[in-house]
Amino acid sequence: MTVRGRYLAPDGTPLSGAVVFRAPAQLTFPAADVILGGPVNVALDAQGSIEVTLPATDAPDVDPTGWAYIVTEQLGGLPIGRSYNILLPKAQPEVDLADIAPTDPAKPNYVGVPGPVGPQGATGTPGSRIYSGATTPAAGLGVDGDLYVRYETSTVLGVTSTTVSTWQRAAGAWTQLGGDVRGAAIYLNAGSTPSTGTRAGDLLLRTDTADLFQNTGSGWGTARGNLRGPKGDTGATGQTGPAGPAGVVQSVNGKSAAAVTLTAADVGALATSAAGAPSGVATLGTDGKVPAAQLPTTGGGGAVDSVNGKTGAVVLAAADVGALDQAAADARYAQTSAAVLLAGTQTISGGKTFSSIPSTTAAPTTANHITRKSYVDALGGGEWLPSDHGLLTWAFDPALGQSTALYPGSGPIRITAVILRVPVTVTRIVWFATGYAGGLVSGSWAAIYDSAGTRVAATGDMSTATYEPAEVHTAGGATISSPLTASYAAPAGVYYVASRWQYNTGTGDGPMLLASESGAGAPPNVFGQTPVRRFGVYTAGAAAAPATIAVASMENGANRFWCALA
Repeated sequence: MTVRGRYLAPDGTPLSGAVVFRAPAQLTFPAADVILGGPVNVALDAQGSIEVTLPATDAPDVDPTGWAYIVTEQLGGLPIGRSYNILLPKAQPEVDLADIAPTDPAKPNYVGVPGPVGPQGATGTPGSRIYSGATTPAAGLGVDGDLYVRYETSTVLGVTSTTVSTWQRAAGAWTQLGGDVRGAAIYLNAGSTPSTGTRAGDLLLRTDTADLFQNTGSGWGTARGNLRGPKGDTGATGQTGPAGPAGVVQSVNGKSAAAVTLTAADVGALATSAAGAPSGVATLGTDGKVPAAQLPTTGGGGAVDSVNGKTGAVVLAAADVGALDQAAADARYAQTSAAVLLAGTQTISGGKTFSSIPSTTAAPTTANHITRKSYVDALGGGEWLPSDHGLLTWAFDPALGQSTALYPGSGPIRITAVILRVPVTVTRIVWFATGYAGGLVSGSWAAIYDSAGTRVAATGDMSTATYEPAEVHTAGGATISSPLTASYAAPAGVYYVASRWQYNTGTGDGPMLLASESGAGAPPNVFGQTPVRRFGVYTAGAAAAPATIAVASMENGANRFWCALA
């Protein structure tokens, strides 16, 4: 128990002296093998205060029980000091003498005992709440001061990991406190393993090669080492085993005897005596022909006298049998390689002019199908398309953006989704700026990610001359862009264009970028039946384009910036 007190004169001057605490008898603590006795003299300090630690009067395993301390005040300038009794129950670990000392001179002794339970106090104002969930906190959840704990669980190769992050709501918005918390995981796999779903610090052991990899934040990289030891020495040759029993042939071609003799008929062969004999088999001479002696004699008749009226060594031409030679046939008939077939698959090269335009009633299903003009016209309508401006795709028609551009902010990663209807080759990422005086610093970059969040292309450092977008000082703004480090052959599909702009916000030297209407704090960015977030942000930036982004963790960005691919 901690007992405190402070003694002052009426004018505030600290008093001097001491306060003495006595137990009525010696206190025995059998379990601790301790006996306490005598007074405890506590002198007042320069501020007239005391502080002392004493055993509780209801401490367990103490003898006697049901006792109280006798307090005697020996104060300088006061001829008669007070003396009174107090209880120090363990339920109240700290007490001030001013709260329990008697103030009525007619009642010099006071023993503090717990009083009856008082009435319930008034309901206080609601305190801060703590929420939890598996996704980022919703913008409309909670009030300022509330906390949110996110538990993000993922399973890779049978290993389940949970990442914990803490968020606090202030000024009407949720902000993450510190970084993500998750222990490193160890994965086992017999083959190449993607790093999607893993975190920096995770380990991968290739069981087929014993190579050990560690995720550096940009994927597995190269092996850090190998757990397989060197090949051991060849072991000593073992002893020769005992000889097996002698084998026994039971029969040969159905014959069983100690000495089997096979004939030609036994093995389905011709006897040598039949070679070249009458009614036998003819043989070949050294010239590879049947000798004349083995040929049957002719008895006349049956010989060819002429062929189509020709005798001797006859050679027939196409005209002799009423046929066309190759040249005449090629001149008269088209070859299948030069004719359009009525059925089947065929590749036709060169330009073709049709007197009657081919038609089809079916809509195209692949990129190379011929289709109706009405089908194509219906797709374009009267709207402007990216190709009308020399672009491959864009987030939306830039003429529909708000005329007042917005700063992207220094540090966060801005996300804009675009879609490619056909495969194309991308070489640049494009924006529109109403003003830009230069001044990007290191850590500025842009990149393209596929629908799964894997990086497929990126620019270099946009603070360098090669990759920094051009300055804009013209009225009405201008299109700006940054080249990719290498062209990318993009299949059709949805892509996320990410950009991070690092600049001095004090001097406002970042670009003012064209954006869609962005008046709401949390505008709608996900539409229809698909989970694609058309515009978003990652408030935690990165110095370089990460190998992957967590699409499911993308925050709902308030600013919806226009961008395009070229």
